[in-house]
Amino acid sequence: MPAGDTVDRPATAQVWAWLAELPDPEIPVISLTDLGIVRDVAWQGDTLVVTVTPTYSGCPATGIISLDIERALRERGIGKLRIDRQLSPPWTSDWLGPEAREKLRAFGIAPPVPGSAATPGAARARSLADGLSVACPRCGSDRTERLSQFGSTPCKAAWRCRDCLEPFDYFKCI
Repeated sequence: MPAGDTVDRPATAQVWAWLAELPDPEIPVISLTDLGIVRDVAWQGDTLVVTVTPTYSGCPATGIISLDIERALRERGIGKLRIDRQLSPPWTSDWLGPEAREKLRAFGIAPPVPGSAATPGAARARSLADGLSVACPRCGSDRTERLSQFGSTPCKAAWRCRDCLEPFDYFKCI
């Protein structure tokens, strides 16, 4: 048992495992931990503190995510719980690991192009308009085109493959 953990409270590793079971409300194929928004889990005295960074400050799913975390942990006997929102440093799509990217692709959502999240906002918008190469999640072709910067949720854009002709969502780089 890690130092500081007692029989009365679960180890933080167990809490991380529970959080890994919670799906993102907008993209249920990946968990909150896959998404990388759960920043920290720590005991402060007898209170469990879960620190979350939303994908962006206006994310409409932030409230639901907090409720889902609270419900799941209370169902497992966590009595004293605090969910902190941490905005700095801001979340970036670079926090999605290889497994999360593959889950998105298998679900039919093109994952963010690695490294493109590091581009500043205005330059990033230009790079998208100037021909960012996004592979089709269905057939793998890079002959794709952006239809709209706005997709099925605020964190996705609408794209189409010119080879298989299928439309798909692209998880925007933030």
